[in-house]
Amino acid sequence: MLNRTNDSQVRIEPWAEADLSLLYQMNAPEMLEHLGGPETEEQIIARHKRYVEIGGKGNGRMFSIVLLPELVAVGNIGYWERVWQEETVYEIGWGVLPTFQGRGIASQATAAAVASARAEQKARHIHAFPSVDNPASNAICRKLGFTFITECSFEYPPGSFMRCNDWRLDLTASS
Repeated sequence: MLNRTNDSQVRIEPWAEADLSLLYQMNAPEMLEHLGGPETEEQIIARHKRYVEIGGKGNGRMFSIVLLPELVAVGNIGYWERVWQEETVYEIGWGVLPTFQGRGIASQATAAAVASARAEQKARHIHAFPSVDNPASNAICRKLGFTFITECSFEYPPGSFMRCNDWRLDLTASS
């Protein structure tokens, strides 16, 4: 049985050039099972560049998830602007390396990222779109108070459609 972490053991840090190695670690079949599979070298480099630059563009943020006190990067989380149902919202997504899953790390990192998005006071809603076949990510949405909206078809990666659950959280409501 895995030990659960407590809130003081996880921190999110702005995505940096040094996080490229984490992106390579996360490019594994078991990590991308619900997201279309591993990416090519060019796709990884392009993703890393987007992650590094997004904070400066003012349309979202990407973070590495750091386990304390070890200071080990164990995943990533971020949110970005998108238009959904004729509203500009934030979309949020996350991933934790397999050896660190099941410890509450993703829940804590998601709560921290939601707090960051809430503090920006830019978007009213943040949505998560986990695959209908991803019970762990759907459970995080429930645990953090997201409201289930509907099952929907979502194009990701481009050219490939998947069935997702649309979860929404009101960022203007008290946390």
